Amino acid sequence: MKIRDYEVKEMREAFEAKGYKLPQFDRSKVKENTLREPTWIHFGAGNIFRAFPAAVLQKLLDKGIYDKGIIVGEGFDYEIIEKAYKPYDSLSLLVTLKADGTIDKEIIASVVDAHVVSDDETSAEWQEFCRLFREPSLQMVSYTITEKGYGFFKNGIMEKTAKLLYERFKAGAYPIAMVSMDNCSHNGDKLKSVVLGYAKQWVEEGSAEPEFLDYLSDSKKVSFPWSMIDKITPRPDAKVQEMLAADGFEDNDLIITSKNTYTSAFVNAEEVQYLVIEDSFPNGRPPLEEGGIYFADRETVDKVEKMKVCTCLNPLHTSLAIYGCLLGHKLICDEMKDEELAKLVNRLGYIEGMPVVTDPGIISPKTFIDEVVYKRLPNPFMPDAPERIATDTSQKLPIRFGETLKSYIEKGMDVSELIAVPLVIAGYFRYLMGVRDNGEAFTPSPDPLLTELQEYVADVKLGQGKLSDVQRENVVKFLGRKDVFAVDLNEIGLADKIIGLFEELIVGEGAVRAVLRKYLD
Repeated sequence: MKIRDYEVKEMREAFEAKGYKLPQFDRSKVKENTLREPTWIHFGAGNIFRAFPAAVLQKLLDKGIYDKGIIVGEGFDYEIIEKAYKPYDSLSLLVTLKADGTIDKEIIASVVDAHVVSDDETSAEWQEFCRLFREPSLQMVSYTITEKGYGFFKNGIMEKTAKLLYERFKAGAYPIAMVSMDNCSHNGDKLKSVVLGYAKQWVEEGSAEPEFLDYLSDSKKVSFPWSMIDKITPRPDAKVQEMLAADGFEDNDLIITSKNTYTSAFVNAEEVQYLVIEDSFPNGRPPLEEGGIYFADRETVDKVEKMKVCTCLNPLHTSLAIYGCLLGHKLICDEMKDEELAKLVNRLGYIEGMPVVTDPGIISPKTFIDEVVYKRLPNPFMPDAPERIATDTSQKLPIRFGETLKSYIEKGMDVSELIAVPLVIAGYFRYLMGVRDNGEAFTPSPDPLLTELQEYVADVKLGQGKLSDVQRENVVKFLGRKDVFAVDLNEIGLADKIIGLFEELIVGEGAVRAVLRKYLD
């Protein structure tokens, strides 16, 4: 079975016999409609796009409530288009990895055309994108290019975006929504800032009219909505590849590009997903709420992000990363089978986080965290390692724990009753020592402040128990760093508790496990 054979009657029956869900619409008609009156262009041809936005649109097409697909552009890794899109007519197989160990398989056919966003402005690919941007029907351009893509790079996707918007401006200054779907705070502002940066430069140079800047700055003409996205799409997994091969599905080769992108004709992804978008679309939009996407005002989008990042997901991830490294765990999913770490996560989220959680109203924090604890973290198909999650921990602590502490203080709540948050911070000090609970040395994950922060605990040795006066003074200085913790932990009265926990964690081999059992029973 090859993915392009799904439209052949006999092959449809073969696919369906193996449990594959197939498109229920006339793809040739949808493609014709799309190229004639395009409504949605997406930049960033990676896995999360195919597993989430493209799959959402497919639901609308299957239901018959929409009749246009997506046109995709890739401006960074051109090999994705050449090797993972063109040979398969832009079709992909979505493999949903469920927490109970089963999988769902669905062929996604909502992408009707895909091109590189060429550096050569005389190329057919570039001219096609210019044509599309000049079409009055175009409603939205979305992005999944990672946070690193929002920069001022020669021939980067942001410069190309600004040039394409200039084409739209010259064609009639038609309205449009530019929608970042990348996982970074206030992503719409990042997109707007860099696009306006190029426009200002061109206006100053005289290569663009001042009215172009006015056009981009008018939200009734060009909007840059905020969004919050949440879905894990790991690189194509060998176990999934084997399952598909056993079905007789032949298009399961792993593709590794020269830029080290891991892709394939299939995408594997977790079952839980959230996408909340600020409802600011001056030229209208597809009815994506029918496929499960939330639309709300900007304040609500911000609240959803805070709920996720400050309470219901990210702090739990970081706690597992720190203690997973100390206890020698290889996978996050295995940590959830560890009784002490499961207790740590539950206390951190349900007992200490939920009393101060930001409730966005449209999504229940309790439901969200239930899915994290019982579906997402234990999912055996999610091969995430503590070392990867521990990357850049110093940059994550202010938001993931500092905001909770700020909320406690603002609400007049007693921080001295906290157990899990101090345990994570004390565990981070022990993590910076680079010594596992069994006494083995390990190398902490990359972090811009790693070398600097390790100096605070450089003289601390496993087995000493109590800190010397000098060591204690160094730790106190560390606790006062608002750039790491968002608050001065000395001023809010948590220093003695954290230092006491740290001293217990360095008593000797097995101390980490002993401390977790002592305080979480």
